[in-house]
Amino acid sequence: MAKIITVGAAIQDVFLSQSDALTPVCESPEHCFARLDLGAKADVNQIHFSTGGGATNAAVTFSRQGHYASFMGAIGHDPAGQAVIADLDKENIDTHLVRYSPKYSTGYSVLLLASNGERTILTYRGASTHYHEADFDLSEEDADWLYVSTLAGNMPMLHKLFQQAKRRDMKICFNPGKKELAQKDKLLGLLSDVDVLTLNKEEMQQLVSGEDLEALVRRGLRLVPVVLVTDGVNGSIASDGKTIVRALMYDDRPSIDRTGAGDAFASGFLSEWARSGNLKNSVIMGSANASSVVMKIGAKAGILYAGTVLHAMPIQEREI
Repeated sequence: MAKIITVGAAIQDVFLSQSDALTPVCESPEHCFARLDLGAKADVNQIHFSTGGGATNAAVTFSRQGHYASFMGAIGHDPAGQAVIADLDKENIDTHLVRYSPKYSTGYSVLLLASNGERTILTYRGASTHYHEADFDLSEEDADWLYVSTLAGNMPMLHKLFQQAKRRDMKICFNPGKKELAQKDKLLGLLSDVDVLTLNKEEMQQLVSGEDLEALVRRGLRLVPVVLVTDGVNGSIASDGKTIVRALMYDDRPSIDRTGAGDAFASGFLSEWARSGNLKNSVIMGSANASSVVMKIGAKAGILYAGTVLHAMPIQEREI
């Protein structure tokens, strides 16, 4: 069992689904959208409440997989913040590193779910994007891993946390967001401290050149020791510099809700990597976790528990 601290966003999610108004309108197979007429009232037949945010989603994976998980993030003094803490407590996740914003409310998202599993998200990021360096400190913390999702592009905060983690002998798994990727030069400067980098294909192409997954992962290995690149229905690829693992989808079934799929893959991968250091098994675990999450509404409901029996999947491993 590893001790893993997750850092990043925590939000309250509201899912609205089963509505004719959310039927996808497609101009082409690649371009579909929801159409809501201004001034109209649309009936919705199902509503779900849950909590999300990349760091809390990952923390649930780590806890359910038998690791000791701790969450570091910012919320507000409000019902949404209480819901976040209640969910984390229920999952046996340490919350002593949670900080309360005196000014901003807890992040909040309304997700409009189409019948094909895709969604449109309306997000108020609130406290989850307003970080103060004095509130986030690892100098007294002991852990095996630091798992970092987006910190809303706050590069000084990332630099501080990475430096503290290294001084405390923590390994770092980093899943940067669009605001970090928009600052490519600064982001590249931070990657020397990172042990595992996980991104989807489009995100990885913002850091290195390449059209196919293998080219991307090989160039990513120039930046960090372990790279995981996901590509939706096209599967994933990972390498530790010794072997390359290429996998297709774990389950080829229609998705109900794709919210949290990336978080589930990255955290599932790290759960097994921290436990065994086996690259192939880590990819299988990440893929299985993501496949389970998209079969339920919300980012946490489908997260797998330790001991879940995993079936075989299309996967290849070879020396690099």
